[in-house]
Amino acid sequence: MGRLKKLKKIRLHHEGTHTLIYSFCGLAVLNTLIYFLFPQNVFIAVCLVCIIIYLLLVNFFQCPIRRFNEDDTTGIIVAPADGHIVVIEEVDEYEYFHDRRLMISIFMSITNVHANWFPCDGVVTKVSHQNGRFKAAWLPKASTENERSMVVIKTPEGIEVMARQIAGAMARRIVTYAKEGEECFIDEHMGFIKLGSRVDVYLPLGTEVNVTMGQRTTGNQTIIAKLKNV
Repeated sequence: MGRLKKLKKIRLHHEGTHTLIYSFCGLAVLNTLIYFLFPQNVFIAVCLVCIIIYLLLVNFFQCPIRRFNEDDTTGIIVAPADGHIVVIEEVDEYEYFHDRRLMISIFMSITNVHANWFPCDGVVTKVSHQNGRFKAAWLPKASTENERSMVVIKTPEGIEVMARQIAGAMARRIVTYAKEGEECFIDEHMGFIKLGSRVDVYLPLGTEVNVTMGQRTTGNQTIIAKLKNV
């Protein structure tokens, strides 16, 4: 795998193929029944609502192919997802590092693209999936109690960074493409989460933070942090 050489047009993610097809057919049948059984004003109102719902689904399942603008990615940590920053704090991480880490969390709403990117270049050293609950993704306990997948990346400088995909109250499927032992690059998709959810990034203490609470992020474009001593 290597860094993508050029920016391509936005396309639909293959994870949404069946959902979009079944949703279109279901909405089409619903509108057909309403057309024949209800007054025209009811049909128009329902049709408009269905169009809005379907457009939200299409937006949700977009698959943007993006290229990071800077050639030198040394020490750079980019946002692994579209959304907004909901947590910037030091936490005790017990699942892998077993020490204190800086955690930056990005919450993805139903209106965001839900493709996930690798937050840094490096080699994938650990991938694991943990079953759990489906609490609201913005809650603090979601990081440790919700269903989640963990991806650990060792940068070329030897620093380990963890990205954790977390299911939300509506998200019922986490897809992780990362494979242990493979090289990864920030221009590549790390995975996909269906419906509202969040991604946490765990970094060494002392890492320079480049975002603020509530700030909107663009996956693979927004620099959220810079590693020190690299």
